[in-house]
Amino acid sequence: MEKTTRVPVVSKKVLLPFILITSLFALWAFANDITNPMVAAFATVMEISNAKAALIQFAFYGGYATMAIPAALFVRKHSYKKGILLGLGLYAFGALLFYPAAKYEIFEFFLISLYILTFGLAFLETTANPYILSMGDERTATQRLNLAQAFNPIGSLLGMFVASKFILTFLESDKRNEFGELIFTNLDEAQKMVIRTHDLEVIRNPYLILGFVVIAMFLVITLLKMPEQAKNQITGSAYDSFKRLIKNGKYREGVIAQLFYVAAQIMCWTFIIQYAENLGITKAEAQNYNIIAMALFLISRFICTFLMKYVSSRILLTTFAFGGMITTFCVVFVGGILGLYFLVATSFFMSLMFPTIYGIALHGLKEEDTTLGAAGLVMAIVGGAIMPILQGLIIDFKTIGNYSAVNISFLLPFSCFFIIAIYGYRTLKVYN
Repeated sequence: MEKTTRVPVVSKKVLLPFILITSLFALWAFANDITNPMVAAFATVMEISNAKAALIQFAFYGGYATMAIPAALFVRKHSYKKGILLGLGLYAFGALLFYPAAKYEIFEFFLISLYILTFGLAFLETTANPYILSMGDERTATQRLNLAQAFNPIGSLLGMFVASKFILTFLESDKRNEFGELIFTNLDEAQKMVIRTHDLEVIRNPYLILGFVVIAMFLVITLLKMPEQAKNQITGSAYDSFKRLIKNGKYREGVIAQLFYVAAQIMCWTFIIQYAENLGITKAEAQNYNIIAMALFLISRFICTFLMKYVSSRILLTTFAFGGMITTFCVVFVGGILGLYFLVATSFFMSLMFPTIYGIALHGLKEEDTTLGAAGLVMAIVGGAIMPILQGLIIDFKTIGNYSAVNISFLLPFSCFFIIAIYGYRTLKVYN
């Protein structure tokens, strides 16, 4: 009997590039999750509404939407390595702009800094994801991307930890009196100015350090000779690729599902702080719940990577989307500290969604369509720019009927999981 050859997820000959590119997943995740709590921080220290503070997410994820297609076209023309280096350069530049932003204490300057920073992240994600998919057999491509993405939450956890222990904990504007009320809101303008200067410097410092770390990574990759496989050998017209992608229903609906997934993820991780604050919990303490949520996310990512050896990724996507619907429904209608636990639990079900939607949507595409297709899926990250503002507007109502507006606002991620469940079902029944 002929012995069956097992297909490796990552072969030895591409192990070093795989490790290096996988490290970038943690690097951009750090930026994502150190930034999420800044919505609540800026709302207090700059004395602005939740909706305006959510422009942080609009700038951050809007950068993806702006730069994803240009990044894809750049990579098509040049190479993966050049795309990564340009991405790291923009990432570092945006992070270092936090220095003048804090000096001049202008909220819009921070928005511009984050916008430029995410130009770099768009280049990194547009390049790294298809590169990981290409580093081996197509049969293990989705599993390989889930493995690489499993290191994304490590960066997220580090970002959350830094936000909690080195930013939120030291914010003078978040100090409360014995009645649980913010002291900052009752101070005169001169006292507020002193605290604002202090707090913006606290917010600034981790981004400056991050900028120098990214520069170091830039130098390492510059000096490393990437293997030929890491170079992009795409030929053909980008316009022809675009036409084929638009006609591909599985891909087209995958972009829509990805948009709503990112929206759900950012809403759950950004406004967990507002939900907890509504229960009388400080920002720093609330961020601890975000860290627990990310730990669940990380554990679930590894579990899902294992399960995909035995269970179809499409079945898992559909099942986990229903799980997210259940937990967010309970956040809205159970409420209280138990609702907070359900909100934390939502991260378990979100864990596989991004790489699985990504892998399913790109599966079966022509090689020359992959880079542009990846860019469309990265552009879908714009969902994280739009819907958090809508959720912030809802939260600013304080109450809606007999319910807390914070609770009601989580009907938005519930609806996102519903749309993802539909996509998962259609990949099983229509596009199987």
